This record gives sequence, structure tokens and C-alpha cells, in this order.
Amino acid sequence: MEKRHIFYGDQIGQIEENIKELLNSQEDFLSAVTINSPRAVGDAVQQLLANHLQAVLGEEICKNYSAHFARRAMADLAFKDDQGFYYVIDVKTHRLSTQFNMPNLISVERLTRFYQSDENVFAILLIAYEAQRTRIGIENVQFLPIEFLGWDCLTIGALGWGQIQIANSNVLTINRGYSRKQWMLELCDALAEFYPREISKIEGRLKYFTKVREFWLNHSD
Repeated sequence: MEKRHIFYGDQIGQIEENIKELLNSQEDFLSAVTINSPRAVGDAVQQLLANHLQAVLGEEICKNYSAHFARRAMADLAFKDDQGFYYVIDVKTHRLSTQFNMPNLISVERLTRFYQSDENVFAILLIAYEAQRTRIGIENVQFLPIEFLGWDCLTIGALGWGQIQIANSNVLTINRGYSRKQWMLELCDALAEFYPREISKIEGRLKYFTKVREFWLNHSD
């Protein structure tokens, strides 16, 4: 029988609900100043999850749990499950009243290396909230592997090899149970369009600075 990670099981909806209840049950943990800082809210939510996620998931599922990573690491939290799948979790918070939010997820090069193993899962934990005085009200929790996000709500940013981003956190397409193979093929197709556009941009910049150099060669000291 083929092994399936937790996102293919029936329990994921209950896990999302339990995370929502956990966060909404907390006493006020923000100040009147930090409630308006998305960075401060994100850090506070991440710390709460770091302290409690293993209990929410249960030790039978959540083994070898870790919540200590450098800020630039691709993981905020990580664990192995009882079938040997290794989950790297990126926690993303989103204030619903904001008009636009375009979070970075992961480098295309880093993801493709990580996904060379079928047992590796890059998961996004999306926390949508509204601010209420010095507390936040969690409106929605989505916990899913990156391949369940449709390419019509993703984009690639020009950073390094390319950075996968959510185009707008207010508009998500979630395809539960989507094929990783198909999603990765679609990533390759997206890069086949992205890289030639970047080459064209660079060629234009080279031409521009060739003219700038000519200007300064003929300029007086």
C-alpha cells in the first residue's frame, strides 16, 4: 500500500480547526503598538505555534519536532510523522483587512532539491486574522503542502534562481489532493516562460548601461 502523508487524510480539517481554536483561546499577547505590525503579529503567532503545535498534532503523528531555525531558513517548524515523512513548515500570517499581501514562499532551486525525496513535504501554514484591540481573531487556517496551491494564485519573483510567491493572499486557489508530479511539471513550465523574460530584461539593462558608460567616457572630470 502506497504511503500517504497527513494532507491526504481525513484528519487535516480537524487539525486546522484545532490550530484555529488554539490561537483564538490565547489571552491578549500583543500591545496596542504591535497589533498594527504584521511582522510582530507573525512572530508572536509563530512562537505560539512553536510552543503548542506538537500537542495539537499529537505525539503519535508529530515526532522529532523542532521549532528552532535561523530566520532565513526555509523552515519555521519541522517534524517527522509516523510514516517517515519529513514536514518543513513555513508559517504565514495575513491580516484580512489589508488590500494586498504578496508573501515569499521558497526559492525554486531550494524546493526542487528538497523534493528530490518523496518523503519531504514543504508545507504552508496560512493564518488569516483580523485585529481586535490587543488581540487577533483567527478567521481561517489553511495547512497544506505547496503543491496544493494552484499556479493561478502563485507567481515567481526575480530573486536568485526565482522565488515562488503568493500573488495575493486575499485570492487563493487550493486544490486538495493535487499531484506533486503535475505541480512540479507546471513549475518547470512557469520557469520556461519566466527565465526568457528575465534574459530580455537583462539585455535591455546592458544596453542602457553601455550608453551610460559612453556618456561618462566623454564627460569631463
